Amino acid sequence: MRSGRLAKSEICGRPCTDVAHYGAMADRAGTSPYTLRNILTIDYVLGFLAFFSFLAAFHALIPTLPLYLARLGSSEREIGVLVGAFGVASLASRLLVGRVLLKFSERLVMMGGATLFIICFLSLILFSPFWPFLIVRVLQGVAFACLDTAAIAYVIRISPPAYRARAINYFLLAPSLAAAISATSGVVLVNTYGFSALLLSCAGLSICAALLSSKLNVGASKPAAVSPAKHLPFFEPKILAPAMANFLVFFCWAGVAAFFPLYAVQCGVTNPGYFFSAAAVMLIAIRALGGKAFEVFNKEKIIATFIAVSAVTLVMLAFSRTLPLFIIVGLFWGMSAAFLFPIMLTWALEYAGSSDGSALGTYQASMDLGLALGPVGVGIIVPVTGYRLMFLCLALVCLINLGYFHFYLTKKARAMNAGVRVTA
Repeated sequence: MRSGRLAKSEICGRPCTDVAHYGAMADRAGTSPYTLRNILTIDYVLGFLAFFSFLAAFHALIPTLPLYLARLGSSEREIGVLVGAFGVASLASRLLVGRVLLKFSERLVMMGGATLFIICFLSLILFSPFWPFLIVRVLQGVAFACLDTAAIAYVIRISPPAYRARAINYFLLAPSLAAAISATSGVVLVNTYGFSALLLSCAGLSICAALLSSKLNVGASKPAAVSPAKHLPFFEPKILAPAMANFLVFFCWAGVAAFFPLYAVQCGVTNPGYFFSAAAVMLIAIRALGGKAFEVFNKEKIIATFIAVSAVTLVMLAFSRTLPLFIIVGLFWGMSAAFLFPIMLTWALEYAGSSDGSALGTYQASMDLGLALGPVGVGIIVPVTGYRLMFLCLALVCLINLGYFHFYLTKKARAMNAGVRVTA
């Protein structure tokens, strides 16, 4: 695959664009002077805590917002639109945040995103569905795109190059930890004190994120000089094919996230957040302990295996009606996500032969599009099919994705790789 070409470019003295590959080479060679203490600097820890606080507020809303909207009398279609509007706004904004970061520091963009999040949570207390909520959800998507993009850009900028992949991996534990803690505690807070108490708590977490962001080192977060490469098109056509597979993965994930809470309550489960917490715990454990699997096993086989696991998990979910079964399904769902998300990104960049901003932006946009359209699509079919058949339909989407990946993408990638070897 393309990873061989990247390694060759590094040996020949040209800069390697694959950060993960570069970090792994440095570790194996033993030439890097950096240690874990160089990664976990004050700015890194502050950035991690700001990112975690922001995501804790975000994940507390995932299992609780559908329940709250249902209590207010919103239909499944309205719930799907209100949940999906967040992803649409995030998708549209993410394409612009990169340009903003060329003029303003990551610290300012993170503070702006956290401040907008505070306003949105307070507004949800005052307004009622449909249109006021829709406007607030759009603004929340903008806020998420600002802080999420700026936080990751900040960590990439301040991390030692030889250990950048490891630093990013540690940093991305924040979403999993936030989901594990907030998904369950958010539902408990709503059931005990009401939705207003949850929104005030989320606003408080957003205030913490803004304050922590304000403490970040301005010099470390100062944007670098703009190079001509910054003016490349937003989209990278070569990565569109694997990005389609990524879109289908997140389409299913977002559909489950939006409507599982309603299904669980219908089954008599009072706290659907345990499902998300179980998934997050499994995801954290595998990311912390299973990194070697990415290097030992074939990437294409890992991707195909866990797309199939996702399909089986959705079938299990369709026939589960008790909390213990939901927790077991959540563990399988978290295992699938832990392997699929990072390995698909790595494979897609190898497929495209590029890891520049255009390629990464295009791939991340497919994720946002899946998060946006998943709840909307599921919200349309649920009134017709019911929850059980809806989960089976999502399992069918996974099988279609498996066929697309195995019979089209992998064969095309091998043909491209064979062509590279012939021309070489």
